[in-house]
Amino acid sequence: MSENKVTFKITLTSHPKQPFRTIKVPENAPFTAVLKYAAEEFSISADTSAILSNDGIGINPSQTAGTVWLKYGSELRIIPRDKVGSF
Repeated sequence: MSENKVTFKITLTSHPKQPFRTIKVPENAPFTAVLKYAAEEFSISADTSAILSNDGIGINPSQTAGTVWLKYGSELRIIPRDKVGSF
């Protein structure tokens, strides 16, 4: 039996070219793991980064990837916290 997966397109908003990564994870994966993986992909610190919805709403990482996908959709933004409020 295969596990359901969700796909996120995560954009690095602090970079002028706004690069993105597409990440496919099991829907029951902790979202903290998605944050950590995305931060590593962009060579930024997960400890000092935040993930936002496309509407600019901060996402609490202490939920599953499936819950985040249902609440906020598949397109998200990651931003280093030292850049929060400066875009």
